[in-house]
Amino acid sequence: MLQGSGWAQQVRHGARAGGAAVRRILAAVCLVACALPVCGAAPGQAAPPIRATLLDGTPFDSSAARGKVVVVNFWATWCAPCRAEMPALDTYYRKHRDDGLVLVAVSMDDAASVEKVRALAAHYAFPVAMGMGTRLPGYGRVWHLPMSIVIDRDGVLRETDWFAEDGLDAMALERELGPLLRAPAPPAHR
Repeated sequence: MLQGSGWAQQVRHGARAGGAAVRRILAAVCLVACALPVCGAAPGQAAPPIRATLLDGTPFDSSAARGKVVVVNFWATWCAPCRAEMPALDTYYRKHRDDGLVLVAVSMDDAASVEKVRALAAHYAFPVAMGMGTRLPGYGRVWHLPMSIVIDRDGVLRETDWFAEDGLDAMALERELGPLLRAPAPPAHR
C-alpha cells in the first residue's frame, strides 16, 4: 500500500538525498584527514634515510652524510616565504659547508616547473632536488612550506618540521645549527 503513495516516494527520495549528504560529509572528512600531518619519525630518534636525485643527476642519501649535519629544506618557486629565506640559507651554507654542513633544497614544484626551479637554483651554492623524486620513508608528509628536516652528526633526527614564523634568517640558523656544527663528529667520521 505504501509503494505507490507519495510518502514512499518521499522516503526513497530522502534516502537518495541523504546518501548524497553522507557522501559529501565523508568527502569533507577525507579532505580534512589528508590535510593533517601523518605521524612520522620523531626528534631524538635515528633519522630514516632521505633519498633524492639532485638536479644534476647526482644521487643524495642522507645516511651517507653521517658525521655531518644535514638540513633538507622543502620549498617551491611559488612560495614567497620559501624564496625569501633562501639567501640566508645560501649564506649560512657557504660559511659552514667546510664545517660539515650538508644542505639540500627539495622543490615541491611539479615536473612542468623544473626549468623554473633550475633557474632559481642557479643562484645558490647548495644542491637542489625535485620533490617528486625524493623518498622520505618514515617522515610522513610535507604539509606546509617552507619547512626543514635537521639531522645531527650522529644521524639523530633533531627537527622534522622546522620553520620560523618570519622565515629562517642568520640568527635562527645559528641558534639551531650552530651547536650541532660545533659538536664533534662520531669517532668513525673524524
